Amino acid sequence: MRMESNLQKAAEFLKQADKIEILSHQYPDGDTIGSAAALCRALRKMGKQAQIYCNDPFPGKFQYMMEGLTPQSFESQAVVAVDIADTQLLGPRMMQYATRVDWCIDHHGSNTHYAQNWVVDPTAAATTEIIARLIVEMGVEIDREIAACIYTGITTDTGCFRYTNATPATYRIAADMMEKGVDAAYINRVMFDTKSRARLELERRVLDTMAFYFQGQCAVIYVTKRMMKESGASDDDMDGLASLPRQVEGVKVGITMREKEDGSFKISLRSNNGINASEICSKFGGGGHPAAAGCVLHGSVEEARQSIVQAVSLVLGEIQ
Repeated sequence: MRMESNLQKAAEFLKQADKIEILSHQYPDGDTIGSAAALCRALRKMGKQAQIYCNDPFPGKFQYMMEGLTPQSFESQAVVAVDIADTQLLGPRMMQYATRVDWCIDHHGSNTHYAQNWVVDPTAAATTEIIARLIVEMGVEIDREIAACIYTGITTDTGCFRYTNATPATYRIAADMMEKGVDAAYINRVMFDTKSRARLELERRVLDTMAFYFQGQCAVIYVTKRMMKESGASDDDMDGLASLPRQVEGVKVGITMREKEDGSFKISLRSNNGINASEICSKFGGGGHPAAAGCVLHGSVEEARQSIVQAVSLVLGEIQ
């Protein structure tokens, strides 16, 4: 029977299991990687076998969180999904887990409750906030390595504490992690102030695609497969790109469209001024947070752009 359960029950479950598989979502970011790595480290500290699985490779800049986590092979007794709101986010190579998730730990209000049990806290700025509480509930001391994973998830999902999702509790947990020895300045520099030359080449091309709508209240950029190839950029270089349109003065809704291998477009929507990004993306089967959400659209770049801009127009109360 599916049921909503609390952290204490999740902790008791994990204390009883000895062989645990941890799932991260496709196109992994700092929060899903940090959540998985922190939980994996905590479980191994308890003498358990734990392994992380993801549809896609982890970007190079996050590899410090994986140091020392050598691969393990075992017959799983439990499956835990972290920062995954819907089974569609598992990715095609991981869909065999869609009906096998025992526990989902997540902070998305759009979570579909697909797991047998779940802990979903939409007030948490990052899933690593919940993981930090879960690890304490499990009776494991958070060391510097675990703390680095938790801090990374928090700083990446809050845009280095610039976004409205950062709460007093967020700052307190981040401060606790710093007291464990985390080099916050180093992590923030790697996450936000370091770019490859390929990323700069891609960014230059992407900025040339920026179009404005509704008296500058909406900005749209797109990334095609051809642009990725010409710039030499990889998935590692995509992180943070979705925030560019929203950084423009006067923009309330920023949209980034990325062409996928099958020709469809992954839409990343970021909003200001209380506009609900998740509500807009839900019209296309997507979801996320009020200020950051996503969906997938099919068709040409112009068709996809027209569809998402039209949906935004209904929220802004204007017609193009």
